[in-house]
Amino acid sequence: MSAGQMRAAWFTETGPPDVIRSGLLPVPVPGSRQALVRVEAAACNPIDTYIRAGTVRLPLPRPYIPGCDLAGTVVAVGADCELQIGDRVWGSNQGLSGRQGTFSEFCAVDQQWLYPLPESVSAKHAAAGALVGITAHLGLFLHAGLQPGETVFVNGGSGGVGSAVVQLAKAAGAQVITTAGSPEKAELCRLSGADHVILYRDEDIDQRLPEIVGRTGLIHLWFETLRMPSLDRCIPQMAMRGRIIFMAGRDSRPEFPVGPFYVRDLRAIGFAMFNASADEQRQSALELNNMLADGRYRPAVGAEFGIAAAAQAHLLQEQKTIRNESSIHGKILILPGMT
Repeated sequence: MSAGQMRAAWFTETGPPDVIRSGLLPVPVPGSRQALVRVEAAACNPIDTYIRAGTVRLPLPRPYIPGCDLAGTVVAVGADCELQIGDRVWGSNQGLSGRQGTFSEFCAVDQQWLYPLPESVSAKHAAAGALVGITAHLGLFLHAGLQPGETVFVNGGSGGVGSAVVQLAKAAGAQVITTAGSPEKAELCRLSGADHVILYRDEDIDQRLPEIVGRTGLIHLWFETLRMPSLDRCIPQMAMRGRIIFMAGRDSRPEFPVGPFYVRDLRAIGFAMFNASADEQRQSALELNNMLADGRYRPAVGAEFGIAAAAQAHLLQEQKTIRNESSIHGKILILPGMT
């Protein structure tokens, strides 16, 4: 399987979405501890667009294939790889540290970044829930130590990470408050498990949030997904020794109300999913597998593109994440088998 060519999307210089090209590239040869995966589904994430735009500067192979997430079937293995041909797998963390990404028919992946795909779970849903699910799980449990009975607030409960936070927190026995931009998205948040949803376009968050907190009790864990957070909104609603998670907003420089923060013994925690070790990510992934298999975690698919339309997928992701111009709900997928 290592000979021949494959369809792929790539770019050689950073820039706008139209720098992405598609065509034929050589099928990669798996290294000693790698598996060659026939990619059935890959997902587009904000980090993919930041790398392509040059906003996040990383050393990239040329040509560079974007994409972090994938799900598919092992078709070849290296000499020291413990996976077997025919294994269904999913993973994330590609397209980084010199690794090629996943917008291609085949991807050579180190076995430490691959996880078994439950028989009942489709490749589409595994890819859709990969990066966002691992991110949510790491933030909630590894970094913030969420406990049953605590109250969690997450901005944007219908977004990729936000939706995963709602579902995972609810499954862990938390009470969940979130925001949504429309009644339709609010209903999706409730279906995901949210107990309270604030319509941020129609309601005054600074009025509604204290009203909700007055009934539910103060917030133990604030999971911030917005790139420009408001700490003056957040900190007054926090319980003693509450935790605030930051995982977005590289250029954000908000005012920090030191007094209200320290008198509540609050903690501010920043993390990036890609900093987690392979073992930490695997632990999250295996727990997500149980939730994917029994339906507690249901990643949504919002749009599907073939490899030739990868530039369109990147444009849609930017419209959704950066410009807030898209009403799409769910992950944007690249399907190599789609024409």
